[in-house]
Amino acid sequence: MSETVVEVHADPAVLAQVVAARLVVKLIDAQADRGEAGVVLTGGRIAAAVFLAVRDLPARDAIDWSRVDVWWGDERFLPSGHPERNETQARAALLDALPLDPSRVHAMPPSDGPDGPDPEAAAARYAATLEAAARPGTASLPHFDVLMLGVGEDGHVASVFPEHPVGYETRPVSAVRGSPKPPPIRTTLTLPAINTAEEVWLVASGADKARAVGMALSGAGALQLPAAGVHGVERTRWLLDRAAATEVKPTFRSLR
Repeated sequence: MSETVVEVHADPAVLAQVVAARLVVKLIDAQADRGEAGVVLTGGRIAAAVFLAVRDLPARDAIDWSRVDVWWGDERFLPSGHPERNETQARAALLDALPLDPSRVHAMPPSDGPDGPDPEAAAARYAATLEAAARPGTASLPHFDVLMLGVGEDGHVASVFPEHPVGYETRPVSAVRGSPKPPPIRTTLTLPAINTAEEVWLVASGADKARAVGMALSGAGALQLPAAGVHGVERTRWLLDRAAATEVKPTFRSLR
């Protein structure tokens, strides 16, 4: 049965350091258990701070980065190298500093990629990449040891927005048109794909996230609040700063 854990830390700086340390330990443990590890990255301010903190941790060298698969939960459908792409952010903050195997860094296709400006084809391409990396005969998706998500002010996760058609999608990857946040065209893992991860981490900082976090932990519906509809197979970990946790009921909170 999946466990839900809520941690509240003092401020965004402490939160980023804690998430970074947890991520390094999780990848070390995954490699000890399976010989390899798979992580799904997110974007945003707190994600960038986490990536920088991982880069600066001496313990990162305990990971065999050549045996880590890197995936993304969603992406802005923009040209390769565009500063607003999550991939660009992650490469600048962390990935370019690591001895990764380039064949195991699985960016979502850009708008100037092999499918051109067709986000549906780009989503299908990423779904095929996921399927090809799955263990033959045992799963349709690769093993995600940890899948990181930010939480939007409206409760969206990845690029699954409240009451958006993508919330009903059953395929693992979907194009997003008409996103309420710019840019309007994106690609994203869907809720069923997200929920195959061993652990899902929802990372949120700031008072503007408090209402969505509180509602999600109080059992809001997944279509109205996608953050309420995601969970890890083994563990769902909410990693918050104090400002983001102000509407979390005390019974959920583990203050740090």
